[in-house]
Amino acid sequence: MDNLTVAENLIRQAASDGAKFIATPENTSLMQASTADLFANIFYEKDFEAVENFAALAKELSIDLLIGSMAVKVSNNKAANRSYLFDQNGTVKARYDKMHMFDVTINQTETWQESANYQAGDTPVMVDVGGFKLGLSICYDLRFAALYKHYAAQGVNLITVPAAFTAITGKAHWEVLLRARAIETSSYVMAPAQGGVHQNGRATWGRSLIINPWGEVIAKIDNDAPGICIADINPQMIADMRRKIPAWRQQTKL
Repeated sequence: MDNLTVAENLIRQAASDGAKFIATPENTSLMQASTADLFANIFYEKDFEAVENFAALAKELSIDLLIGSMAVKVSNNKAANRSYLFDQNGTVKARYDKMHMFDVTINQTETWQESANYQAGDTPVMVDVGGFKLGLSICYDLRFAALYKHYAAQGVNLITVPAAFTAITGKAHWEVLLRARAIETSSYVMAPAQGGVHQNGRATWGRSLIINPWGEVIAKIDNDAPGICIADINPQMIADMRRKIPAWRQQTKL
């Protein structure tokens, strides 16, 4: 698939530029045009060549690689929107199935019903990577602050939000929600995002971001075209922020 070739080339570029943990957007393998097209082009995990290819790539480049999500068949009429984290040996270290389905009516002409084709996950996933504790999420999960509060309470200090935000919601909400998640959890947030106009006419916002625990954008792609952004992550900043403003571990009494 063209998407997979583009993804591989960008991953190689990022690794060449020194990145040791690399993340790609939601729907890395495809943005389906219809239900029929989706199920004609996806596979059960055991038959999914892309999983093996990304595992080999992670091992070759000696990187930790998060494939933000790929559609994986889980039954004849349902898929999972699944993240894969590969370690430097090419082993699948973690899987995360998107928990919140994008069932929305944005306006009179734009309605989405992700649950029609996808089966929601039911388990938050945390995993150690590169000296950090990573919490996994995907796209629409971003609107559910309780998930990130849970992650922070469990010691997560790096959050990934691979996404394919619509152009409408992305322009209005993408950056502000990501910065809020970073601030309220005192965590770094990495948010690789799909951009451009896809086969089904859907326009996605792009504008991938990396945000520090103070809520500052420290790296970004300021458009909806393919590209990479890289930043250094400072564990001391996480410790300092969490000591100064411990909201990440405090509970609301109602």
